Amino acid sequence: MTAAETAVAALPAHPRFLSLEGGEGAGKTTVLKALRAELEAGGDEVVCTREPGGSPLAEMIRALLLDPAHEPPTAETELLLMFASRAQHVAETVRPALERGAWVVSDRFTDSSYAYQGGGRGLDPAFIAELERRVVGLRPGLTLLLDLGVDQGRARARGRDLFDPDASGSGPDRIEREHDAFFERVRDAFLARAAAEPARFRVLDATQPAEAVAAAAVAALRAWRDGA
Repeated sequence: MTAAETAVAALPAHPRFLSLEGGEGAGKTTVLKALRAELEAGGDEVVCTREPGGSPLAEMIRALLLDPAHEPPTAETELLLMFASRAQHVAETVRPALERGAWVVSDRFTDSSYAYQGGGRGLDPAFIAELERRVVGLRPGLTLLLDLGVDQGRARARGRDLFDPDASGSGPDRIEREHDAFFERVRDAFLARAAAEPARFRVLDATQPAEAVAAAAVAALRAWRDGA
């Protein structure tokens, strides 16, 4: 482990900060809604957010990153834009919510950079760790990884785009248009991170129907709150 990765391992993990991770078509939106309902039923304030994005400026950076009409960024440019968006997201949305006692549930966080720009693009994880340490300085207390095979996930995503155009805007974004080998590397990177941090990650079988995955996510949240 590099010095940067050792420092990242020591970053504070906030117990009211949850992140959802997974490849395309894993069903994070359905799970996020279920987690929100569970937390709100207990009387808690819940802030649901996403990456890239999560604040007005971060959403503008998201558009630059994902719109296929733009000039394709280099891997390094993509990573730095992701962290620029994340830094703003943390400063404007995540930290203020946590400081006032709210729960924060984020559709993606820094683990996605290790998976997509690290595993997918082949960038050095130590470089990502240094950015995480310097510009994020925070980790989720609990990360739910919704895992399923690339073929099944991409088929689901295509079906979503076909039958619910509003769910994805104007069709697949720039990253969603990548080839299968890219997404296989992304999946492998997610699973490697989960194996390396079993105290933080819970891997859920996302091949199941959406309702079953959401129920498993709620059960994981309840166990986390109960200290299991």
